[in-house]
Amino acid sequence: MYRAVALWALRTNVALSDMHRLEQLAREANIEFSSGSSSILLNGEDVTDAIRAPELADAASQVSQVPAVRRALVRKQREMGEQASVVMEGRDIGTMVFPDATVKIFLDASPEVRAERRAQEIAVPAAAVAQQIAQRDQRDRTRTESPLVQAPDAVYVDTTGLSIDEVESALLKIIRARTSNGKERTH
Repeated sequence: MYRAVALWALRTNVALSDMHRLEQLAREANIEFSSGSSSILLNGEDVTDAIRAPELADAASQVSQVPAVRRALVRKQREMGEQASVVMEGRDIGTMVFPDATVKIFLDASPEVRAERRAQEIAVPAAAVAQQIAQRDQRDRTRTESPLVQAPDAVYVDTTGLSIDEVESALLKIIRARTSNGKERTH
């Protein structure tokens, strides 16, 4: 969602330092996720590929530092959670957006592996990606509003040495341990 707002800001020449305009964009953004697919729509346009551009990671991190943008998008995320059972990922989902979620998982990997994985997705040298990731992590961990931290009740999963299938298996094991047919376990 932050990437979508950042994309809209860049496309409309809104400075990433213009907190008032960024708040307006966040409030006005119609961000939709297609059920059963990974498509992301911004104001009716499929921006799935556009928000994965390398420059969007840094722009999204800058946009996410604006408290009013965070409030607007948290409100939208909570509305989504009220309408249906959801699986969400993000840097403050378990701490700020859904602090009472039944299942919280904090995925991590070594900086080198994260850079390699991202570099493969976007066809950019891993060294350049590593620098971007380090800067984004630093900015997100030190922001005053909703800093990047692990929720106390989140299960930590280090994916450094795991394949995607092994990560999926580990996550499903955690989910099954915490839920039963979509209902929270009571025993």
